[in-house]
Amino acid sequence: MKPNRFPIPFLFLAILALLAALWAGLMRLGWQLAALTPSLALTHGPLMISGFLGTLITLERAVAMQKKWMYIPSLLSGLGWLVTVLIPSPPLGPILLTLASLGGVAILTEMTRREFALHTGTMLLGMLAWFIGNLLWLFGWQIFQVVFFWQAFLVLTIAGERLELSRVLRPSKNQQIAFGVIAVIFVTSIIVSTLNLQIGTRLNGAALLLLALWSIRSDIAWRNLKHKLPLTRYIARCLALGFVWLGIGGGLSLVFGAQVAGPRYDAILHVVFVGFVISMIFGHAPIIFPAILGVPINFQPAFYIHLTLLHVSLVLRVIADYANLHTLRMWGGLLNEVAILLFIGLTVFSIRKSIVG
Repeated sequence: MKPNRFPIPFLFLAILALLAALWAGLMRLGWQLAALTPSLALTHGPLMISGFLGTLITLERAVAMQKKWMYIPSLLSGLGWLVTVLIPSPPLGPILLTLASLGGVAILTEMTRREFALHTGTMLLGMLAWFIGNLLWLFGWQIFQVVFFWQAFLVLTIAGERLELSRVLRPSKNQQIAFGVIAVIFVTSIIVSTLNLQIGTRLNGAALLLLALWSIRSDIAWRNLKHKLPLTRYIARCLALGFVWLGIGGGLSLVFGAQVAGPRYDAILHVVFVGFVISMIFGHAPIIFPAILGVPINFQPAFYIHLTLLHVSLVLRVIADYANLHTLRMWGGLLNEVAILLFIGLTVFSIRKSIVG
């Protein structure tokens, strides 16, 4: 496998966005840290969604499609988060991030044109959700009003990828129809949330719970939990845990309804964005990074350290949120971030080990 150094600057921007977002997250949790910029704490969500994940996802698509113009969205999102933090007014940063998401729509439109299928259509809907969410944020909507669009960007993108990767199981027509129905319910919930937040939130929770249940029979991750290869087994465990958290997130939204602030808002958001999304990133990293960089990742048993820490600390955080234990919530959030930093460090170590030999 020949190393590909071209994507490295884009990856650097994505990782830098992640580090800035983690710093901002600790500030929002109540840790007394230096405010590196006046607006940093307020941009935790946009930095994670558009700065880190937006750059990473569009970069992965560009590498896969092998079209130079497709790197433009990654560049726009990488620059967009920097400008958002450094120059909060006028809204040049949000404009760049919105253009990046529009570029993501263009990439997925081309992918869908080349291969019109349920999984590509699902990922296209995810990109459209990212674009609409960024557009509404640009026009002054509050984070709690657009967060479902950003959630849809990640959930639909990951769901589409899982559907594509699980084609080896040859899902039946009924399984594909069920997936399509769940996707329709999910997209409907996002639209309804703009009109009635309570109804939209509960409908959203139902869709997330249904998607998690659908995965048990239809996603190959559950079949690989006891695979003979250590890396395959590790990936499956990351993904299965992610689906468990997705179901929990759906259940919480169904039971408690809409939250716009406070500890329960923190719990419902991070159950999905950390428990599901970050766990999926842990699992997909051994697939994504070799595809982007052309360098294999050697499995290390130490990978289970950050995986275990992520989920144990998230359990503590959610318990603290619902028990209103502020100090425990702070520590749970801090350990969430330590797990992510360990993941970055061990991934870099593994890649470096592959290059050096």
